[in-house]
Amino acid sequence: MGEPLTPLRIGVVGAGKISGQYLATLATKEGLRLTAVTDLDPARAKEAAAAAGAEAVGSLAGLLARDDVDAVLNLTVPAVHAEVALAAIAAGKHVYGEKPLAATREEATAVLAAARAVGVRIGCAPDTMLGTGVQTGRKAVDDGLIGTPVAATGFMTTPGHEAWHPDPEFYYRPGGGPLLDMGPYYISALVHLLGPVAMVTGAASAPRAEREIASGPRAGQRFAVEVDTHVTGVLHHTNGALSTLLMSFDIHGARLPRIEVHGTEGSLSLPDPNTFDGPLQVWPARSHGWQPLPVSADHEHAGRGIGLADLAVALATGRPHLASAELAEHVLDVMLTLLDSAHQGRTLAVTTTCERPAPVG
Repeated sequence: MGEPLTPLRIGVVGAGKISGQYLATLATKEGLRLTAVTDLDPARAKEAAAAAGAEAVGSLAGLLARDDVDAVLNLTVPAVHAEVALAAIAAGKHVYGEKPLAATREEATAVLAAARAVGVRIGCAPDTMLGTGVQTGRKAVDDGLIGTPVAATGFMTTPGHEAWHPDPEFYYRPGGGPLLDMGPYYISALVHLLGPVAMVTGAASAPRAEREIASGPRAGQRFAVEVDTHVTGVLHHTNGALSTLLMSFDIHGARLPRIEVHGTEGSLSLPDPNTFDGPLQVWPARSHGWQPLPVSADHEHAGRGIGLADLAVALATGRPHLASAELAEHVLDVMLTLLDSAHQGRTLAVTTTCERPAPVG
């Protein structure tokens, strides 16, 4: 047996709502050790650090100056993802961040260029695509279970995050909206299943100019909507398959599937790509119903942070990590181009591409 890996020492920037899920995963991975936490709210940083046996730090600069931080887990709001990543890169730290990689193409390009210049790794959520749901579906596609893929669908419908989030404004500001918030889960999964996207055709709207917070101490407060809240369109994959996408904060109820892939020899139904697992079904050609598809991939019962754990192993072994910045940059470009297409009323080419990510071994 090989020697155990030296743990990658992690500094967390941002101790908000999502951090609890990451900290739970970090506590179970021998290849990761949380050493420091910082947040704009010092009390939140202290609480998160104390729960994990780490140290609360008063500022981003202070965290980046520490010798016991090898990599930064960037859990800030989307508008500052690139700013924090660039500061970490300048300090010589690896970065794994929440999605999206950045708010603009220019920011994403700057992050990747800076990382290459310094020689550090950049990883980016979502890592749900590494779970048994997407990976079992991918194996079915690769094994030819449904023949040649010709089409796919991805539907995310909700009335809006203000229904449950106590501070939802950032979901409705630049860098937010249903597409940039939830689209990374769906488009990353579709790229895993079908490969990169060459062109997009989109439409979008923002039916309500204001939203109202429904829960928490600020319930009843209203705030402005600055982004499209209903986005739909078609992704033209380089392999010829067409994916129909619907991302909405304006739908109160729906019976739409999360992701389906349709091929020349059958159809495949996958679970919610915002989760790591769930039931899969296949409808073979000339059959008369859905049949369960057994799990056939790793990372069963996984949680947020397995992409960071994979990055740690990749660093130690010299292989590429799976939740890569190149994939995240392409997904961001697909989303922004879809919005451009919606506003311009025409099909547009996606200027970036990426390798179809390797399956989980």
